[in-house]
Amino acid sequence: MTKIDLITGILGSGKTTFIKKYAKYLIEKGERIAILENDFGAVNIDTVMLQELKCENCTIEMIMGGGDHDCHQRRFKTQLISLGMQNYDRVIVEPSGIFDMDEFFDILYESPLDRWYSTGNVIAVAESDLEEEMTEQMEYLFASQIADSGKIIVSKLTEEMSKDEIKQKITTHANRSLEKIGCDRRISEKDIIAEKWDELSESDYEKILSCGYRNSRYIKKYSADDINSGVHYFMNICFEESETEHIIDEIMNDETCGKIYRIKGTLPCRNGKWQRINAAQEKIGMSTAEEGQPVLIVIGDSLDKSQIDSHIRKYNTDENYIFI
Repeated sequence: MTKIDLITGILGSGKTTFIKKYAKYLIEKGERIAILENDFGAVNIDTVMLQELKCENCTIEMIMGGGDHDCHQRRFKTQLISLGMQNYDRVIVEPSGIFDMDEFFDILYESPLDRWYSTGNVIAVAESDLEEEMTEQMEYLFASQIADSGKIIVSKLTEEMSKDEIKQKITTHANRSLEKIGCDRRISEKDIIAEKWDELSESDYEKILSCGYRNSRYIKKYSADDINSGVHYFMNICFEESETEHIIDEIMNDETCGKIYRIKGTLPCRNGKWQRINAAQEKIGMSTAEEGQPVLIVIGDSLDKSQIDSHIRKYNTDENYIFI
């Protein structure tokens, strides 16, 4: 049977970056894998970011956005059926940051998926600088994403805190959040891997590959339709390269745009390459990519897309610009 791993985590936690590391390790070990990007959005920059993994032993698929929730679930199942018929060793699923874990398990119990797949691991990604005070909805999302995890992998490690301090911080926060949703599970420090991802050892990967999952129960306080946390897509954008960081900073620091956690995307460069953007409140990351789409994706709570648009429109020179 094909093992299926689910990579969870709240919006902007670093799921895609972890998948790149995890998938490269599996490919080097000789596994034939598929990565399924399962998102409600109309555009998925994460798929672009994973393109470099494509090879004989790695396929990348995306479920197109649009339609209602039931329609999206049918597409998810159809895609899993298609992948299940191709006899991969492992399928890695990256869902939206707003996702009901029970729906994932329920789908795998349905025929014919129950004959092709076995649940491998549920791996949750959590930021080392996880905010102490999050909105009630973000606390719910955080708790629901870690409740069934076999391991929590810490992203964005800094030198400001020791690994033990980070583990203690996440353990305390996680258990407080789980208690709020009536979940009996409690996280311990042994459930957490706090290592720089470029320095993950063979032993670390063995722990990840054998971590499995938990079958936790908790109160469903929100449905996907109730969540104010969300994502907006701003497409067909062209800035002067020298202005990009200033524009991103301007949007991040305008409180009228909403509480922004992350801005990511790719923008065209004059030399035919692409600017890759991965910005958070504490840092604006910029790098060069060979492939891309002219899109910025803004992640946060109670976002005002019209206000964000007003910043972008001042500088954008692409007449085909749209936002959703």
